[in-house]
Amino acid sequence: MQLNYERQGEGAPVILIHGLFGDLDNLKSISRSLSDDYTVINLDVRNHGQSPHSDSMTYDEMAADVIAVADAEGLDEFHLLGHSMGGKIAMEIALRHPSRVRSLIVADIAPVAYDARHSTILDALSALDVSQINSRQEADKALAERIESQGVRQFLLKNLRKQEDTWGWRMNLAALQDNYAQLIGAPTADGQYTGPVLFIRGELSDYVTEDHRDAIGSRFPNARPFTIANTGHWLHAEKPQAFNQRVRDFLAKH
Repeated sequence: MQLNYERQGEGAPVILIHGLFGDLDNLKSISRSLSDDYTVINLDVRNHGQSPHSDSMTYDEMAADVIAVADAEGLDEFHLLGHSMGGKIAMEIALRHPSRVRSLIVADIAPVAYDARHSTILDALSALDVSQINSRQEADKALAERIESQGVRQFLLKNLRKQEDTWGWRMNLAALQDNYAQLIGAPTADGQYTGPVLFIRGELSDYVTEDHRDAIGSRFPNARPFTIANTGHWLHAEKPQAFNQRVRDFLAKH
């Protein structure tokens, strides 16, 4: 699939992959931080942002989408950074194409299956009839009945777009629902990636815990952990300076 992406900067290439319900804007801070010294490819994964829609979105397929971008840009080797679901896509790429991945940075996700922690969000989005709303504020009010966090609602509503007189979701909500069981699963590729790996977690997040140590070590034997204090799952947005500096320090060594 031909993904939508942006390229900026010059130097060794770094590909950035956002998480579920997101788009390339989510990683703009790290993209700007790196672009003085690196060629940065910041992309929308399938069924998100301005990339095409598809009924299917396995990790194998999404990894192949990113490889197609690298091929189109003539990148034989590159660094990878992925957050949340994007981290799983990045891990899938590293496991399937280890010779092409110079290093791997995984932000607040482990190579394991998770429980269905987004069910409330998916139910709320599905219950909202966007064809009947008249404003983003009206949509926010409706979502607030099921989603308490204003920050989460604002993040989700970035996907709401008005075309002519009708509001609609830019993301492929139906495909996200249909493929959700796969999206919360572990990367599907076998084997190991033995290159350098940095797992960055938020101290207040439960996405990467001590219980995941064996799963990480068995697939990524050269992985190194780093925790950013007083941050949750959205560590790159909550503490951008700390996150960006750690990423830059790691890339400079590899």
